[in-house]
Amino acid sequence: MKRFATLAVLLLTATMGLEAQKPMKAPKGGKAISDELIGIFFEDISSSADGGLYAELLQNGSFEYNANERDGWGPGTAWKTIRPGHSLGYLEVRMAEDALSYQQAGNGNNPTYMRLHTERVKEYYDYKGWKGFGLQNDGFDGISVKAGAKYDFSAFFRNPVGASQAKTEASTRVRVALVEQQGWGRDPKLLCDAVIEVPFGSTTGSWKKYETTLTPTEDSKNAVLQVLMLTQGELDVDQFSLMPQDTYKGHGLRKDLAQALADLQPKFMRFPGGCVVHGGGDGFWNTYRWKTTIGPKETRRSLKNTWGYHQSMSLGYYEYFQFCEDVGMQPLPILPCGVSCQGTNGGWGMKDQAQDVVPMSEMDEWVQDALDLIEWANGDATTTWGKKRAEQGHPKPFGLKYLGLGNEEKITPEFIERFKYMYERITKAHPEIVIVGTAGPGSHPGNPDFTNGWKLADELGMPILDEHYYEPNRYFLSSRQYDSYPRDRKTKVYLGEYAAKDKKLIDALAEGLYLLHVERNGDVVCMTSYAPLFARKGATNWNPDLIYFDNERPFLTCSYYVQQMFGQSAGQYYYGDCVRFDGDDAGVVQPVADSHYGQSVVLNVKTRRLFVKLCNASGDAKKAQIDISRFGSIKSVTKTTLQGRPDDENSFDQQPIAPKTESIKMKGKTSLDLAPYSFVMLEVAL
Repeated sequence: MKRFATLAVLLLTATMGLEAQKPMKAPKGGKAISDELIGIFFEDISSSADGGLYAELLQNGSFEYNANERDGWGPGTAWKTIRPGHSLGYLEVRMAEDALSYQQAGNGNNPTYMRLHTERVKEYYDYKGWKGFGLQNDGFDGISVKAGAKYDFSAFFRNPVGASQAKTEASTRVRVALVEQQGWGRDPKLLCDAVIEVPFGSTTGSWKKYETTLTPTEDSKNAVLQVLMLTQGELDVDQFSLMPQDTYKGHGLRKDLAQALADLQPKFMRFPGGCVVHGGGDGFWNTYRWKTTIGPKETRRSLKNTWGYHQSMSLGYYEYFQFCEDVGMQPLPILPCGVSCQGTNGGWGMKDQAQDVVPMSEMDEWVQDALDLIEWANGDATTTWGKKRAEQGHPKPFGLKYLGLGNEEKITPEFIERFKYMYERITKAHPEIVIVGTAGPGSHPGNPDFTNGWKLADELGMPILDEHYYEPNRYFLSSRQYDSYPRDRKTKVYLGEYAAKDKKLIDALAEGLYLLHVERNGDVVCMTSYAPLFARKGATNWNPDLIYFDNERPFLTCSYYVQQMFGQSAGQYYYGDCVRFDGDDAGVVQPVADSHYGQSVVLNVKTRRLFVKLCNASGDAKKAQIDISRFGSIKSVTKTTLQGRPDDENSFDQQPIAPKTESIKMKGKTSLDLAPYSFVMLEVAL
């Protein structure tokens, strides 16, 4: 009997817990708003992908760097020839259609490879076991490794037909080692190594992928990878890779950077751009096409990046969708729509900007790309493209909801014609997909592209239109543009790119104040994403950015923490009359635009959380009177504060700005002191 009583208590406790988590009914006075207001926008700018979010540690592993991407670049960029022990040999850069025939005969997406000619392998006493001829890769400003961590090495090798060593050796032996250079005249420090055998026989002349795991015995911030032939003769090599086994949820993304994004609690991710959508600005041959970014890494078509470097596409559409699933975000892929960026080849600022267009007779290909993407993301494994997704390791559909067409194109008659062509055919085939359009560059009222973009949106009844603007902090401190947007318009706003033009605390507070304005207009604005997201130290194309990083760690800007608080406080209802500031007129519940302080109260009925957010971007202390008694009893309150001097900013060397969190007691009616240059969020459990 006692056992059954205990079981009854457990069941009752579990039931009470479930009851407490049931959605609550929103009290009167609230306005329904989007609960997807905060997302992220990933573009491969400032080396955000290779050498960044994608965890690959080797640079130019496929030898495809070239002068089209950057003056002076070539297949040997990021590589060095090494001859320890006074071994002798030379490299030969080769190109052939079968260079990437590992999985698909005749695939010429990555045709460049290297042939190593080793003429002498000799060990001199002062090299203490180091010998051979080969290559060294320094990674991205060195390779950072940890003692005891495991790193997966892979490469494609083949013994060429008729190679000289076939007469004397059973196989070509290749030593793979992680070493730390010790300076001129000193032996390198061996961290770990392995020997790979490439046998002769039936495999001669055929590419094969070889793999091994390397485990360093010491930490190193500046390791290099050495690949040495230990036998005389020739060897073809290609597609080198060194990946840490410990990646975000095992899916190949650098763990600390991916976690920083997950900690923002974003509701969606827009990708792959940005201007990257249009390709490298050299013509349509260089446009980003999603189909060449899926499948085995060695068959993907690498591409010149818009920002002047190389994209390996190892971080491709499959990885983007997988990351969205891992974090719980909606994917928002952006496809090109047959129109180039008007900034192509320095076209910005020209009277007749350099926008180019695909002939209308070829637009069906671009439409089909979009239809195939929807099938790849949402089709079952029996469909043509759903099968390709399943073959890559994801039988279950991803559940694509949003699809963007175009990015910041000048809204010309040519653009309108092509956009409408794609829009009408995609929506007819897939009315369930929510299309996101573009309002052109510089999305401000009065801008001709902005006017034409909204005219097109109204004509088509477009679900969402993407606006972009980067402005000094004074704009975000004072503009309240969404207050005047029509409430009966079918098209919602996605603020897809925005940021104050610096990364000081005052800039973050200005953005926070503006986001309070966005929440108040969450019936008009349905999504926002700060931009750009990442920047690598020493390879930054744009400032400011939300997160900066090097090989060891990221540092989080003041703006990051503001974005994080808004990401944590999503809800479905906005209340504008719960907070008043002392000194304001009795009838004022939202200070005027130039007051530099403001508030927002958002209720999440699903999680039974109420979020009270207050921003003071002025130099004077403020007192807020808060009345949330209508929401019922309060179980607990967590207070998060971001505060400092207006010119404070974080860096690699110091991070003076970070949120402070504490539990506080609070009644339904209370007053709160707001320090100068501060942002406070109260998370109230109901």
